[in-house]
Amino acid sequence: MNTGDIGVGSFIRHNGELCLILEYQHRTPGNLRAFFQAKMRNVKTNKLVEYRFRAGEDVELVRVEQRSLQYLYKEGENLVLMDTETFEQLYVGEIIFGDSLQFLKEGVMVSVSFDDSERPISAEPPKSVELQITYTEPGAKGDTVNKVLKQATLETGATISVPLYCEIGDMVKVNPLTGEFSERVKVK
Repeated sequence: MNTGDIGVGSFIRHNGELCLILEYQHRTPGNLRAFFQAKMRNVKTNKLVEYRFRAGEDVELVRVEQRSLQYLYKEGENLVLMDTETFEQLYVGEIIFGDSLQFLKEGVMVSVSFDDSERPISAEPPKSVELQITYTEPGAKGDTVNKVLKQATLETGATISVPLYCEIGDMVKVNPLTGEFSERVKVK
């Protein structure tokens, strides 16, 4: 494969290490040669690396298997995940979930990538999760002109900023990748 065949989300072997492409841009500065600017995360060390690839440079693309698994519970520094088709339980290190771990609750489906030796190398939470607010201060009456936010603690223990109209007991939709409030969920 060459640099034109990879993109965001691809796994490549760079300098002997497995890396996940996080950002990937084609650049053509003035009268210089075109190149690809890549921001990658080393899967083993979790460090971010930036590298410029020449246009047409050969790269080793690594095939990974992506599986949808259900989060059951946390045990030590691992999360116990279950394949809903085979009911096989897998222990996955919490470190590969990063900051999104604080927004996961039992029963939610996550996407985990495995390398050719069946070792988990990357994990993605769902696009949004619905969590209940367990604590927040009451909002000030009449302060609706500006987009004023207040802190709220969720059922998982995470703290986010929510609009003043959110109350204790409300269900809110949160983006686990950014930790941002999306909307209040209507209870059926």
